[in-house]
Amino acid sequence: MDPITKALTRVRQDRQVGLQQRALVPAEISYTRTRSVTLYPGWLRQNRIVTGDTSDDYAKAYKVLRTQVSQRMRSQGWRTLAVTSPGPGEGKTLTAINLSMNLALEANQTVLLVDANLRQPSVHSYLGFDVDQGLSEYLQDGVPLDQILVHPEIPRFVVLPGSRTAVNSSELLTSPQMLRLVQELKRRYPSRIVVFDLPAVLTSDDVLAFAPYLDASLLVVDEGRTLREEAARAAELLQAGNQNLLGTVLNRAGP
Repeated sequence: MDPITKALTRVRQDRQVGLQQRALVPAEISYTRTRSVTLYPGWLRQNRIVTGDTSDDYAKAYKVLRTQVSQRMRSQGWRTLAVTSPGPGEGKTLTAINLSMNLALEANQTVLLVDANLRQPSVHSYLGFDVDQGLSEYLQDGVPLDQILVHPEIPRFVVLPGSRTAVNSSELLTSPQMLRLVQELKRRYPSRIVVFDLPAVLTSDDVLAFAPYLDASLLVVDEGRTLREEAARAAELLQAGNQNLLGTVLNRAGP
């Protein structure tokens, strides 16, 4: 091959690589129809929310978790993740929020956090914004999705919040409308990971009923609160439901 042909071949190859690399970066998502809210740093710090602008051990731990979850999800082609715990108050919502925001720091990743704890929705309280309508209104009243999504002005991060509590939560989570929503959220943006903050495993049948429709789950336990037997029982129930259990997050671990 003569030098000119070699050069032209090299240029074509470089262009092809460039196109492939650009294809890995998601197209800019427009939030023109999504409500934007401003998050206040002081409120986030008070609620132990990590925004990515700190480098302490706490923030580093979430980045390690982010990388482990991201690599495992990509290698398996998984797009939906349930975050739950054996019992209430063990840090699952905080973990779901911090994990989602750290996943969104990756340039080739968009993240949707769904507050699917219909019994006690609290993601919006942790982040510090008000909601009038959320997942319950979408499922029960037919409110359009674009009217309830919230963009907290963090690149590549969107929240589908909860609002009012629902007594028949497990029935709503396995309703045809909810299952269609899961498929729609997976289909709309191929580069998106959808994180579902769910209730505790051992307090209701919500997780057992809904988690099998998701790709994988993450179990959060509290070092000073969760009993060993409770953690084992929760993991057993998740795996019995054909769930891909990514692992366990130890919350409030001592030095």
